Amino acid sequence: MASSKEIGGMSTARLARIGEHLQETYIDPGKFIGAQVLVARHGEVAYRQSLGQMDRERGRPMAQDAIVRLYSMTKPITAVALMMLYERGLFQLNDPAIKVLPELADQQVWLSGEGEAMITEPPRRPITIRDLLRHTSGLSYGGVLQTLGIPFPLGPVDKAYIAAGVRQDPKETLDDFIAKLGRTPLRYQPGAGWMYSLATDVCGALVQRLSGKPFDVFLKEEIFEPLGMIDTGFYTPPEKVDRFAACYQRTPDSLAALQDDPTKSPYLTPPAFISGGGGLVGTLSDYYRFCECLRRGGELDGVRLLGPRTLALMHRNHLPGGKSLSDLALDGFSETGNAGVGFGLGFAMTLDQMVSGTLGQDDYYWGGAASTIFWVDPREDLVAIFLTQLLPSSSYPVRAQLRNMVYAAIVD
Repeated sequence: MASSKEIGGMSTARLARIGEHLQETYIDPGKFIGAQVLVARHGEVAYRQSLGQMDRERGRPMAQDAIVRLYSMTKPITAVALMMLYERGLFQLNDPAIKVLPELADQQVWLSGEGEAMITEPPRRPITIRDLLRHTSGLSYGGVLQTLGIPFPLGPVDKAYIAAGVRQDPKETLDDFIAKLGRTPLRYQPGAGWMYSLATDVCGALVQRLSGKPFDVFLKEEIFEPLGMIDTGFYTPPEKVDRFAACYQRTPDSLAALQDDPTKSPYLTPPAFISGGGGLVGTLSDYYRFCECLRRGGELDGVRLLGPRTLALMHRNHLPGGKSLSDLALDGFSETGNAGVGFGLGFAMTLDQMVSGTLGQDDYYWGGAASTIFWVDPREDLVAIFLTQLLPSSSYPVRAQLRNMVYAAIVD
């Protein structure tokens, strides 16, 4: 019988339901190969569990220190890095991005048609750095998400990206990427809509230009090393390959097929293109340290990345007019639902749990393509992290299920 003990005002018996649910619903049927969960409240870890396997083909159980592909859970780290430079006076949120990235100065806005017959108009205002952080820039994701098996309709602008070679190419540099992007049209007028996009990769380029350091070096020196995130980076070095998890993809019969073999993965060598939108690998322990820094207002163990007021600004809703994603999101893929959800500077947040249909209010969060998610809830003083390696993230409603099970365990 499960214990009725409480940790941080959370019932351990109720938290144990999470592992039982994941095992019975996802791992035993072969939908997920392995998973990890961590729930902490008031700085106390109330629940941590590793389930299943990290590498089915080699029979390796899910290790506590398994290294996984974070994909878009890279984005909040990039946003924090950029806002660290904001605190140093290097830019303002309403600054035009072309002040730092002049390669984007000639972009036009798509109106109709495609290819040589495309009709465009000038932007009514420049893309701002705020636009890039909140995904209202007019950029799209092009064909990048299709390479991960993510359903994302390809419109004329996406086809223009593909024709121009705009992608997260591991052999190209960030400067190459920005130069190509500058030769493509915008999907919509800056600020007039919301579309999940390559904007956070552009934020990585901003960090690099503004700081004068390579983007990966900035993250290592300014975030990972100070916070003790010892296993987080843009590739897995040879001495850690035995901890690198395999990645899987959902098949039509709802089983998981091997998508990326950890012994042959492109993540085994340093890339030229440092993707702020989705390039990091890391561990549960490392990401928990990042989340704890957020929960504590930008500081952990004497290391301060951001001031608490800057962080509070980041997880306010920055969508124009205080609207929700239901009002502004255009057709396309996202790592969140739209109903009752806003978006700030690198994070989504629940504006209204009555509308969203899930427990939690005033939290902030994001997920990754391999079905991962994290959230921080200042109201409940809560951190929750879920890691697995299954593409695409839209495969199963596990995120909403986990959210409700976590909040149901709060009993104080």
